Amino acid sequence: MLFRSRLLRESLEASRQEFDRRMAESKAEFDRDLAESKAEYDRRIARTERIAAQANEVVNNLTSRWGRFVENLIAPAAIRLFQERGILVDRIYQRMRAPRNKPHLEIDIFAVNHDVAVAIEVKSRLTQDHVRKFVQHLEAFKTIFTEYKNNHIYGALAAIEIDGDVDKYAENQGLFIIQQSGDSVYISTDG
Repeated sequence: MLFRSRLLRESLEASRQEFDRRMAESKAEFDRDLAESKAEYDRRIARTERIAAQANEVVNNLTSRWGRFVENLIAPAAIRLFQERGILVDRIYQRMRAPRNKPHLEIDIFAVNHDVAVAIEVKSRLTQDHVRKFVQHLEAFKTIFTEYKNNHIYGALAAIEIDGDVDKYAENQGLFIIQQSGDSVYISTDG
């Protein structure tokens, strides 16, 4: 009986050791597979991030070019458009930037004479958020561009596409909206 008991214990011990060995091998294989999967995942994420960065760069370049196109459509007509509204501007500046020692502010198109000016923001697609930001820029304008502190400043937004009722929202903010019509542009709000 002792012999049987000892054999049983030895057999159980051998089985437990075999089980432990197989579990260790399985865990090692699982760890290797997990490490390989993680490495593949990391490679795919890095590749996806590179593709996303390239796509973002392409979109930004396209948006920038499209914005310049819209600016070049609006700028030549700006003097005529606002003179027809009784705002007698006579000079146009494009991409007017704040002086280096001032907070960053850029005006896409600036139409001016000796006592009035129109700051025009150009967007390919106009959203309510663009209107809010532009109103903030207009509020800061005279403190940044101090040479125009005595001018009456009007604001205008020009866009090819306008979300929902954003044009009405902009008009309620006191802004003009310039839109494309055929091969020309026109002011669609009273400002």
